[in-house]
Amino acid sequence: MHRAFRLAYDGSNYHGFQRQPDVPTVEDELFGALMALGVFDGDHRPEGYAAAGRTDKGVSAVAQTVSFDCPTWLVPRALNSELPSAIRAWASAEAPTGFHATHDASYREYTYHLHAPDADRQRARETLTALSGSHDFHNLTVDTDRTRRTLETDLETAGPYLRVTLRAPGFARQLVRRIVGLLTAVAHGDRDDVDRVLSSEQLTGPDGVCAAPPEPLVLTHVEYPMLDFDRDVSAATSATKLFETKRIEQETRSRVAGTIHRMIDEPFTNQ
Repeated sequence: MHRAFRLAYDGSNYHGFQRQPDVPTVEDELFGALMALGVFDGDHRPEGYAAAGRTDKGVSAVAQTVSFDCPTWLVPRALNSELPSAIRAWASAEAPTGFHATHDASYREYTYHLHAPDADRQRARETLTALSGSHDFHNLTVDTDRTRRTLETDLETAGPYLRVTLRAPGFARQLVRRIVGLLTAVAHGDRDDVDRVLSSEQLTGPDGVCAAPPEPLVLTHVEYPMLDFDRDVSAATSATKLFETKRIEQETRSRVAGTIHRMIDEPFTNQ
């Protein structure tokens, strides 16, 4: 049968999703698990294999989607038995003949958690409003063709963070991170040229837009109108516990760093 799987992963220790020589990637781990399970021999990709998209080094995901031909017993919890804990399959759907996880997605959604306590929220919203709709984003990607995209945007405030959500049928390379880079620069008053960025002028050098760091970025959804995903309760529960453990570990490290920062910043006193 042809089946699609939802994958969640912490991308901080991986050089992106797509397989590459000599560096660890999420796809390497996936193919290794499938080989260990005897689903394919490793000489080629699994039959009918496709993925929703590539994520950059350090980027995480909730709903990366892969599809391939597999035996009926291969469900998310079976796949998880050979995957490392940083990668969890948590839902699956039987896919029709000819389904392609890349080409059949109607839209993709990315969420960026931007720490920006001093940013001008109104300027950030105005920037996203200007970027919404159909534009040629050639100044916000390393791609040289297929740079016109139709974009939906959303911005929420969560304490010192801005949660930036972007949706589009597809994203050019680095588009999300460069949009966040532009938003950050405008919201901090470092630039005020969104119209120029969207113009036909080619911006390079100091006029170019830098990409924001990848680690705060998450692929949060990929929509397939023809698929009905079933949540594997056992796999999803296991994934929830694992990522909650990761959250607590990282929060604890954050509190330790905060203590060190605070005590160094305070005037020294002898006790």
